[in-house]
Amino acid sequence: MKPVCFQLKSVFKAATTVVFLAGSGIAEPSHGIAMYGAPALPADFDALPYANSDAPKGGRIVTGNTGAFDSLNPFVLKGNAPWQLRFFAYESLMGRNRGEPFALYGLLAETIETAPDRSWVEFTLRPEAQFSDGSPVTVEDVIWSYEILGTEGHPRYHGFWKQVDSIKATGPRSVRLTFNTEDRELALIAGLRPILKKAQYADVSLADATLENYPIGSAPYVVGDFEPGRNLTLKRDPNYWGHDVPFRRGTNNYDEIRIDFYGDGEVMFESFKAGAISYVREFNAEKWANQYDFPAAQSGDVVKSDIPHQKPSGITGFALNTRRAPLDDIRVRDALTHVFNFEYINDTLTGGRQPRISSYYSGSVLAMQPGAAQGRVAELLAPFADSLPSEAISGYALPQSDGSARDRRNLRRAIKLLNDAGWDVVDGKMRNASGKILALDILLRQTDTQNKAIVDIWRKSLEGLGIEVSVTLVDNAQYTQRTASFDFDITSERRALSLSPGNEQRLYWGSDAATQLGSRNLAGITSPAADAMITAMLTSETQEDFVTATRALDRILTSGRYVIPIWNYSVGRIAHRREMRFPDTLPIYGDGADWMPQLWWWEE
Repeated sequence: MKPVCFQLKSVFKAATTVVFLAGSGIAEPSHGIAMYGAPALPADFDALPYANSDAPKGGRIVTGNTGAFDSLNPFVLKGNAPWQLRFFAYESLMGRNRGEPFALYGLLAETIETAPDRSWVEFTLRPEAQFSDGSPVTVEDVIWSYEILGTEGHPRYHGFWKQVDSIKATGPRSVRLTFNTEDRELALIAGLRPILKKAQYADVSLADATLENYPIGSAPYVVGDFEPGRNLTLKRDPNYWGHDVPFRRGTNNYDEIRIDFYGDGEVMFESFKAGAISYVREFNAEKWANQYDFPAAQSGDVVKSDIPHQKPSGITGFALNTRRAPLDDIRVRDALTHVFNFEYINDTLTGGRQPRISSYYSGSVLAMQPGAAQGRVAELLAPFADSLPSEAISGYALPQSDGSARDRRNLRRAIKLLNDAGWDVVDGKMRNASGKILALDILLRQTDTQNKAIVDIWRKSLEGLGIEVSVTLVDNAQYTQRTASFDFDITSERRALSLSPGNEQRLYWGSDAATQLGSRNLAGITSPAADAMITAMLTSETQEDFVTATRALDRILTSGRYVIPIWNYSVGRIAHRREMRFPDTLPIYGDGADWMPQLWWWEE
């Protein structure tokens, strides 16, 4: 049977037709909360609708990461920790239902309560909640976790903490956070912060904990054996406290999840073909069609599964660092976009099978609409007309080539843009008035073979215009350091986006994040218009207003030429051992890497 997804339109419709809209808060303690309207699942729900409550427990799977790791602490900037740890070994007060755009249900907390305007949120802990060492999760642990992550944790946690006016215990199992900012999403974000054990760090600093004294969690999996840089095993905790919590039923079924680390994706793929890895996620449509005919696949020991989803495309491509000249000039960024011959690259590398991202929220109800801005979107953009590219209001679409290796029309347009920006070809090199050569360095991971292949084609076109291009390949640790300090001209970017974007948008595109070391605003976007649209999104009281603000933001980001988009991964592709099974009904978010292993099970 083919897997099916929840119908997103019906979910959005429910969110806008419920009488108890986002304008009002949760009047009394509740089992869940939604960004708009009431949560879809009732208080007595038995399990998540896409989880198999009868799934057998057991089995061992092996997954692969590229690169290495030198830390087991995913909550600080220091070190490089396996990304899976945050999702499998630690928990938050609430858990997210991937069958709704943005709704949370009790996990460590049994109830949540908010003010009518969501100026505060209060959580009541489950009395049975405990860490993996058997100690109870307390209000003191919750308060300390917010404080320590907001001050000593990774910078991604700092923005939320700055918006907390106070946090205090209101009872032996309850804690209240009061906010200093009008932002309706903060109550939900609070529910998703990881909760750590205060007593563990009474005499040591969380910021310095890496391979030793890594945080104790409360989740279904605990750290088992590991070899730094090579492998890590997560073991299902037989004494996990939350087996019977409705949010957890039918999930986290494997006894062991082992993570092996490889030098690059090709070596990892060969290991999968040889049976050393249980599953891989494939992003190349051409490879999916033509390179999965190895013996294990032919015999049926390996199965190919297409996993549908209804989430936005997000943005995948090459970020242009606007902190540096000449990439601070939109004409130069536009020229580079015209030189990027997507149609030829796509045909060469994927056989033309992979569609292109057309905007940050393409493929969803949140995407900017074709043509000129209309109605409320136009009204939101109007005050910023003088500071925006004209196409943000009149309409913008990515340039298309004729599919040949050298599209003359787009190249002529690129030259004209560079000339307008003060660059001309002199002695075979693109130079400005002072004679400086236009030189760009593209930073990539050593293991990033796909983007290296793309850059090799793009580079030839750029050099054909007299632009000097160098490609710097570094290991994961160096890549993290350099992108965290914005030490690059151009680099790859993959930013997944949800159906309910919120405060993370400030981290991705906000002006304050542009100068914050370690932020995810790789392109250095500083746009008052983008900041205003994010604020409008966060303060929207109806789904209609929220969609309108997001569509306006999509126009600003796309027309700003901050990232040159590549492929849209419109369907998830997972090749896996035939013993790995998944439910027939899937969440609207599809095959997310952070929750997929939690829903699947092993069955001979």
